[in-house]
Amino acid sequence: MRIVDLGLISYREAEALQLATLAEVQQGGEEALYLLEHPKVITLGRQGGGENLHVGEAHLKSQGIELAQTLRGGNITCHFPGQLVAYPIFRVEKRPGGIRQFFFDMEEVVIRTNAAFGVASARREGFPGVWTGGVEGMRKLCSMGIGVKRFITYHGLALNVGPDVSLFDLITLCGIGGAQATSMSAEAGRVIDIKEVKDVLAREFRARFAHSPLAAGQAAQ
Repeated sequence: MRIVDLGLISYREAEALQLATLAEVQQGGEEALYLLEHPKVITLGRQGGGENLHVGEAHLKSQGIELAQTLRGGNITCHFPGQLVAYPIFRVEKRPGGIRQFFFDMEEVVIRTNAAFGVASARREGFPGVWTGGVEGMRKLCSMGIGVKRFITYHGLALNVGPDVSLFDLITLCGIGGAQATSMSAEAGRVIDIKEVKDVLAREFRARFAHSPLAAGQAAQ
């Protein structure tokens, strides 16, 4: 598995890179995990999500916010600087448990990453991703949505790290009425360095999905 830090990269650039890597993996190439941040963008999944956008495209454009239709599953979500995005381009055809286990493992990676910074989090039955808070006040820390092509995954997860999650005010989060967004920093009561989270997330991905060290020069910075 290659783990590559792409820094801040546009949604479209990252999507093109994912598709190119997916084609390489289909031909027997090495699996890859991309870690990155996006400029402000609201994305719609294959199941739609436009009905959960609270403002028009003209308002988004005036605020420098992109609106993108995607190839992933799920509904509407947001990406922005301060949110850590991970795109695993992994084979799942022979992975025990298939896609269900793949999601479980990604959730486990995030739960363990949160715990390393003192943030308690958990799964929520029927709602992919990672949450915190009690049953009556669950807040979403991490959204997940993938695409699968010829048994190879792309897209992935978005973990809110920095304190500012105000972009979510423009949408109904993942199409779930009443759902609230939060972040690691908000829950911890202190600003958490996204670079530190990136290192821990990379370590947890290696522990869950592979057993080999990062290739020289490709560690997350």
